[in-house]
Amino acid sequence: MSRPVTIRVQKVKKNRIRARLFFFLFLAVVLVLVSFFADQIVPYDPYGQDLSLSRKPPSAAHFMGTDQYGRDVFSRVVVGAQASVFSTLILVCITSVFGTLAGTLCGYFGGRIDSVLMRISDVCLAFPGLVFALAIAALLGGGISNAVIALAVISWPKYARVARGQTLALKNCDFLAAARLAGDNSVQMIWRHILPNILGPILVTAMLDIGTMMMELAGLSFLGLGAQPPVPEWGNMMSGGRSMLQTYPWLVLSPGVAIFLTVVTFNLLGDTVRDYMDPKNSGSQ
Repeated sequence: MSRPVTIRVQKVKKNRIRARLFFFLFLAVVLVLVSFFADQIVPYDPYGQDLSLSRKPPSAAHFMGTDQYGRDVFSRVVVGAQASVFSTLILVCITSVFGTLAGTLCGYFGGRIDSVLMRISDVCLAFPGLVFALAIAALLGGGISNAVIALAVISWPKYARVARGQTLALKNCDFLAAARLAGDNSVQMIWRHILPNILGPILVTAMLDIGTMMMELAGLSFLGLGAQPPVPEWGNMMSGGRSMLQTYPWLVLSPGVAIFLTVVTFNLLGDTVRDYMDPKNSGSQ
């Protein structure tokens, strides 16, 4: 009697997790769509200056007020999502793909390639991540692309470590031995058998990494090493208004709330993806 009850409980739990997954996935898709169509949906030109409207508080005409140049803050926050969200997604894609391939090759082939790449990853992990990124970004110069490169350099080792560990765990499994006997070469072994079996942990790591990367990218922009004015980006918008926080708080709070909501959405989505892919939550057991 206990087993049918346990299965029903697992199915109910799985359905709840699936509902949460669809909800947070919907929110994430909405954020991406808003970022993509930002230029078409903003009510004002995010670059248009009108000093007669300088530092106007939030009102019906300007939902989030205006900045020191009379630019509509709401329009700049919405357009700033293009730099913040898209740059973060590109960064996570680059680091996850490169790190996964590097870790898979290290775990499968071992030898010199494993020693070289893992020692490089050890060097990257030996420094505090954001401090290392600051040094690289300062060396490359300001700009959103250089900030993405700097964060990519410090972020790929985590994916390489996960992929390497998963590959080593699968390397001596029976199904790989059978595939090898069937005539699959190394490329086929990796592409057909290893990568599909390690994508779950990689996907969860990437989803949970989106919020962290967005915060670090905004941090570099806040310090002047990311997106440069007048490009609207949430980090440099907060930096531009920090000296007026007490007198004109909407200049900092508006992009700050945008970062908060976006990071929370992607973090909750990552947590839900992890729960959904956890075998313990499967209702088929």
